[in-house]
Amino acid sequence: MAHVRYFAAAQEATGRDSERRTEATLGDLRAAVTAEYPALGGILPRCAVLVAGARVDDDAPLTADTLVDVLPPFAGG
Repeated sequence: MAHVRYFAAAQEATGRDSERRTEATLGDLRAAVTAEYPALGGILPRCAVLVAGARVDDDAPLTADTLVDVLPPFAGG
């Protein structure tokens, strides 16, 4: 199961800091969390979603050791 960490507004939308997910690809993960957390659907398209620290396509595979970070845009300086 991939380990997904939520930050800032994504954390507020899900009510979680992190969770384990079983989806096989990043695209599957995006669809599943949007369905499970409707409030996340409004911000997920603007989020940087990093898989193992890098931006990847939705067909990127997720494994038990994969770390996924969901980072909304941050303001400030």
